[in-house]
Amino acid sequence: MRLSRTARVVLGCVTAAGLAIVYVPLLLVLLNSFNADRSFGWPPSGLTGRWWRAALHSDGAREALLTSLKAGLAATAIALVLGTLAAYAVHRHRFFGRRTVSFLLVLPIALPGIVSGIALNAAFRTVLDPIGIGFGLFTVVVGHATFCVVIVFNNIGARLRRIAPSLAEASADLGARSWQTFRYVTFPAMRSALFAGGLLAFALSFDEIVVTTFTAGPGTRTLPIWIYENLARPHQAPVVNVVAALLIVVSVVPVYIAQRLSSDTAGGRL
Repeated sequence: MRLSRTARVVLGCVTAAGLAIVYVPLLLVLLNSFNADRSFGWPPSGLTGRWWRAALHSDGAREALLTSLKAGLAATAIALVLGTLAAYAVHRHRFFGRRTVSFLLVLPIALPGIVSGIALNAAFRTVLDPIGIGFGLFTVVVGHATFCVVIVFNNIGARLRRIAPSLAEASADLGARSWQTFRYVTFPAMRSALFAGGLLAFALSFDEIVVTTFTAGPGTRTLPIWIYENLARPHQAPVVNVVAALLIVVSVVPVYIAQRLSSDTAGGRL
């Protein structure tokens, strides 16, 4: 269906307006991280890198960055294992309650973050407190893993649906055992989807704040929590902008790589 010239112009304008609403504020954050004016006057009085140097020497920002990296990597590792196993079981085997299991696995990503946070907080207080495990990095990792699993599960599930069952059947006909078929046929075919799912899960965990607020202990601060706590402090505003700019970059790069991996394999290259 071909669109008229007027329709193309209208759609182009609407698309441009939508992209501007999303990306112009992000560009302002990046620009303000180099703004020489502490009050962020517009237009900038000059450009400087001193706020980046100040951020590098900020103990609080460095500790928060390290905590976010630990939480993101640990949650991603858990999600890769559980999400892959769950996707393989649901999409390669038939058993009673298969659709229910699939629904329950996907549900956490659809729930509002505050609902998941409250539920996890109550569960940790009920289950972990009596055995002496308090709120901290461990509870943050578990909380993040609950929704990171969904990302890996969806990615691997989508890839498994595109792998022809005849490949596994041919491998079995040639005498390969189940583990050999998985190692030499299935895993290479879904490797890029696994990597893309891990990148997306890490990006989602790295900038998560709502669930983290309910699952982190008093001494556990991830980078988003640190930004939120220092946002209202005038003397910290330039450093907060630098950390926010870093958070944008760290979040965008994995998403971009994952998107490229998905688009490359969509055309049939596994």
